[in-house]
Amino acid sequence: MALGADEVSTKLSDLELEAWQAFLHAHAKVTQLLDADLRRGHGLTWSQYDVLVRLARAPGGTLRMSDLAERVMISPSGLTRAVDDLVSEGLVERHRGGKDARVVFASLTGDGRERVRRAARDHLRGINEHFTGKLTKAQLRNVASALQAIAGPHEPH
Repeated sequence: MALGADEVSTKLSDLELEAWQAFLHAHAKVTQLLDADLRRGHGLTWSQYDVLVRLARAPGGTLRMSDLAERVMISPSGLTRAVDDLVSEGLVERHRGGKDARVVFASLTGDGRERVRRAARDHLRGINEHFTGKLTKAQLRNVASALQAIAGPHEPH
């Protein structure tokens, strides 16, 4: 049972500390492995792949940069770098939009769509190899339930 605001301690129990450290170390290890797989196999960083996936899922492969920033799991400066690199590789295009010239859009190119399609197969294999394949179905349900208690249910976007 979760503690109420007036019951929160400034000290973590051994179990709380163990859970927190396990979460941090697992996240760091898995993301490093997935990033290395993407770099080696597809010349993409994990951040670049995240941008490509978000654009691939968007209607017409296009999002306003502000909407893209809300969807990716990287900092605003990391997003700018990732998009700059993807533009220079011809995988993404930037353009100003319609009535308001201040609005900037990012669009997936044909080459970007093909690269993310190829990378997705290996990325999903990597998720299984480095994360889901190491857990039983019961453990997967527990992990999903525990993390959703913290972050809420995942809403794809």
